[in-house]
Parts: sequence; C-alpha cells; structure tokens
Amino acid sequence: MPRLLREINDRAALELLLASGPLTRGQIGDLTGLSKVTASQTLSRLEERGLVEVVGEQAGNRGPNAALYGVIASCAYVAGLDVGPEFVTAAIADINGDVVAEVTAHPNGHEDPVSVVHNAVVKACRSAKVALSRLRGVVIGTPGVVDPRTGDVRFSFDLPDWHEGVHEALARDLRRDVTIENDVNLVAIAERAKGAAQQVDDFVLLWVGRGIGLAVVLGGRLHRGRSGSAGEIGYLPVPGVPLAEDVRATPGRLPSLAGGLQSLVSSEAVIELAAEYGFAAETAAEAVTAAVAAGEEGDRLLDEIASRLALGVASVCVVLDPGLVVLAGEVGQAGGASLTGRVETAVARICPIRPQVVTSEVTGSPVLRGAVIAALEQAREEIFAS
Repeated sequence: MPRLLREINDRAALELLLASGPLTRGQIGDLTGLSKVTASQTLSRLEERGLVEVVGEQAGNRGPNAALYGVIASCAYVAGLDVGPEFVTAAIADINGDVVAEVTAHPNGHEDPVSVVHNAVVKACRSAKVALSRLRGVVIGTPGVVDPRTGDVRFSFDLPDWHEGVHEALARDLRRDVTIENDVNLVAIAERAKGAAQQVDDFVLLWVGRGIGLAVVLGGRLHRGRSGSAGEIGYLPVPGVPLAEDVRATPGRLPSLAGGLQSLVSSEAVIELAAEYGFAAETAAEAVTAAVAAGEEGDRLLDEIASRLALGVASVCVVLDPGLVVLAGEVGQAGGASLTGRVETAVARICPIRPQVVTSEVTGSPVLRGAVIAALEQAREEIFAS
C-alpha cells in the first residue's frame, strides 16, 4: 500500500508539472493536497529518477526564496509523422511538447513504407541530436482506414503500398511500439488539445481538402468504429449523385471519381464549381478566399459550397447530435466565418438540429501536431507507469 501511494503521489506531481510548468514545493502541495513533507519526498524521488530538477527560485514575502521545480525536457522524446502521397514530415518533440526538430522528405514514387518512415525519423533525430533509442512514442498519421484490431492501414487510395504487415514491420525496424492513425483523427486530437474544441467532449471535425473526411469524438474519446471506418463520410450516398461503387477495385483512384459526397465537396469539386461561378483558381483555398473577398459577388458560390457541406453535416448531426462541428482543411480554413455561418443555416433548414459550426483554430500542420500530441500521451503514460 505505501508503494502504491508513492506511485500515485509521484504521478500527480509529475502531471501537474507537465500541465502547469515550474512550481514550488508549496504550490505542488497546495494543488495536489499533499503535505509539505510528502511533497518534498515526492520531488526527491522524481529528481532521483531524472525527471525533475530545480529550474529557478520564487521570491517570497518572508524567509528565503522557494526553489522552483520543473520537468527535465530531455528526459524523453517522441516522434510524430504526417505521411502523404507526395511528402513525409517528421517532428521530434521533448516531453514538454516543444518541437526540437522538423524535417520534410519527398519520396520518389511508391517506396517501401518502412524505408520511408525510417529515413524520415532518422533524419529528424539527427537534426534534433536525439538518439533513436530515446524515443518513447512514435505516431504516424496517414490518409485511409486504419484497422483498430491490427494497427495496419486497411486501405488507402493515396498510399497503395501501405498494407497489412506494415505496422509490425515498422515496430520491428524502429525497435519500439508504433501507432498508425488516420490523419483526420489526429487533426481532431490537435483541435481538442489546442484548437476550437478545447474542453469539448462531444464534437465532429469535418476535413475538406484533397479528400473529405470526418473525425468523431464522443465522451472525449475518438470513435473509430469496429473496422476503423467511422468518419469515411466521402462515401455518403447523396441524392442525384452516383453511388460510390467498386471503390476498392481500382487502387490509387481518388474517391471523388467514384461518387458519393466526396464528388461534391472535395477540393477538386470546389475548383470546378468555383470556375462555374467566375472564380477560377489553381487551388480550392484560392477560389474560396477570392469568393470571401469578393463580398456579394462571392455569395452564390459560398452558399452552394455550404449547401453541399450541409448534406454531410446534417447526416452526422441527426445521428450523433454532437453540438459542435469544426470545419478544417483548406476549404474550411479559407471560408472562415463566412462559410461556417452559412453551413449552420443550411443544416438548420434540412434537419431539426442546429449545431455550432466553427473554423479550425489549429495552426501549422494539424496532422503533425496531432501526431506529436498523441505520441506525448503515450510517452507520458509510459513514464507514469514506470
């Protein structure tokens, strides 16, 4: 029993320091409910384990200054990766979540996934001057369906070389556990930690870019479904649009060519639609940005995009009633409040639910940020457990 209590106290103090930054012994005691003696003993154990150290002093009203304790950033590192068809970005972060290195590689053609990931991680570790063996968590974000039972990519149009057995091969190559996660799910993790869905337990995130995807968070946890296919909203049947038939028969073909909601609101579809409304552009983001800037002249295009998005959002809301919908991806970011307001109105017209629709607030690479956050959760849990 005393050993269990020590472990509980150690974990509580370490979690507090990770969440709140440098604190004095007294502050740790006040915030955890530990006595000064117990707080001191706890900090001594954490110091012996090489997890915390004195990082400064805090002046007091009376008596000597109090020592400030902080987590040693270099006590553990993690790697997060964003793997796409044209690039692989890897980031190394310390246990506090500060990114110490980020590198991007451009694989030529369809290379072996193990080699692609290995090279990116090694390159990032070298840039960070961190040994590969010091990584406590590795999370890889990829497009496609990830089977929660095996950890493998079950199928991906953009990454045909990612198949059954890759997950195990990666773990063997990197000599540690590896997690492969759907890229949109990782964006939702980042959104809940750092973006518009902070402190929100039930929400959905709709990603509109080259493809369209959905992440579902219920009770603060990702809902992946039995086969990992929860959120594959691109295949949603839509009246007047061909069904997405035989989508697995042609590896490498984008779902937008196969029907369903994907054919209405992917970036390719938005580019084509924008041209019809007089907003020709090379990317969907440029077209939507131009429509927003055009004021009344862009209203018709934004209304049409919102109406199409509302078909997917309403379908999700009448089943899950999430309350909050986050629009992410290039179309969502470019549309901003001009688009989210229209989607809210359009959804309320076609279903009895009016969810709050907001734009993603995660900056930079949201998939990469989500991968790093997920890897940090694993690393911290490993430290707590040890």
